[in-house]
Amino acid sequence: MISMAKIDDIEDWLIGQALGSPDMAKMFAEMCERLRKCEVPIDRAMMAWSTLHPLIEAEVVVWESGSELQHELISHSDEETDDWLNSPVRAVLVNQEPRFRRRLTSSNAPQEFPLLTRLSNAGYTDYLVLPTQFALPVTNDDYPTSGIIVSWATCDENGFSDDALSAIEYIQKRLALAARATIESQISKTIAITYLGKNAGNKVLNGQIRHGDGENVDAVIYFCDMRKSTAIAEALGPDAYLNWLNTYFEATAGSVLDNNGEVLDFIGDAVLGVFPLDEQSLEAAVSNAISAADETRRRLKIINDDASGVLPMKVGVALSVGSVMFGNIGVPSRLTFSVIGQTVHAAARIESLTKTAGSDVLVTEDIARHSRSRVRPVGSFDLSGFTDPQPLFALE
Repeated sequence: MISMAKIDDIEDWLIGQALGSPDMAKMFAEMCERLRKCEVPIDRAMMAWSTLHPLIEAEVVVWESGSELQHELISHSDEETDDWLNSPVRAVLVNQEPRFRRRLTSSNAPQEFPLLTRLSNAGYTDYLVLPTQFALPVTNDDYPTSGIIVSWATCDENGFSDDALSAIEYIQKRLALAARATIESQISKTIAITYLGKNAGNKVLNGQIRHGDGENVDAVIYFCDMRKSTAIAEALGPDAYLNWLNTYFEATAGSVLDNNGEVLDFIGDAVLGVFPLDEQSLEAAVSNAISAADETRRRLKIINDDASGVLPMKVGVALSVGSVMFGNIGVPSRLTFSVIGQTVHAAARIESLTKTAGSDVLVTEDIARHSRSRVRPVGSFDLSGFTDPQPLFALE
């Protein structure tokens, strides 16, 4: 017999989960195990939810008693499989049905979905799909509602009793509350990191949001700008140029991210990257920044070798190192989190010198000191904030 007292215990546990930061997949699996201990005869359950993420469209967790938990991330670029197109869960979402149930033991039971046949053959006797909606942003217009959708299946010879169905419906609403709190937290973190970068995003999420909040840190600065972008934009037109620009950012900003750096800003078609020394040594930061410059060159060569009939994609890259102010700038009602200071200004000025210095990558003497075998001097130049001309080096 189902113990309602234990069901209440699961409710209290889910409330506690909602107040924390649980792992959604593990929370779902533990809830299923707790339901089984309450004599709710579930042997398989699946939960799916959409999210707001630049790469991930939805997540799916499948729990089966005695089997390893399955957790799948569905990307925006994934094609819809035949299993999904012919699934009862999709039918419920598309038709916005309040529930879907099929008994799988009757020879006359309509099994219009292949999944139901497979479950029946595997010994399952009853199948239920329940959606629980709540208001969160969605990115797929094909499924305009947000929330969670859960399927429940049992091998009990009698299927789900009325008491079991009541317990499942009761608990799923509480599960939805815990899931909503967790998904909202994940979305907030994703947005902060996507638009501000990992370091800056975490600082903002941890409360560093006031006008003027910031700190002085040592960092290697990577500054990159595209050559002849105006001419390319005119030649390609707006739509094609936007795609071209994103390809450029994948080559430049992507190289920074793939070498343990952060991208703090896109200034037109310029990229401002940073390698903070609070998370890595000076030697490691310089090495990573140089690797980012090398990777930028490599990716651009591939792009230009594959391009035809388009102006070649050329850039200038500057690397500098020093103290920067890392924090909130702007006005109280409209802030951005960025780095400012002499080191940043120097990098921007150095990058502009790549047009005349005979190299597409220039570095300061402090950078060159850590990579003597890779550099050659190109002369001394006046830089903003420096009294004397500063020696610069080409990265070969």
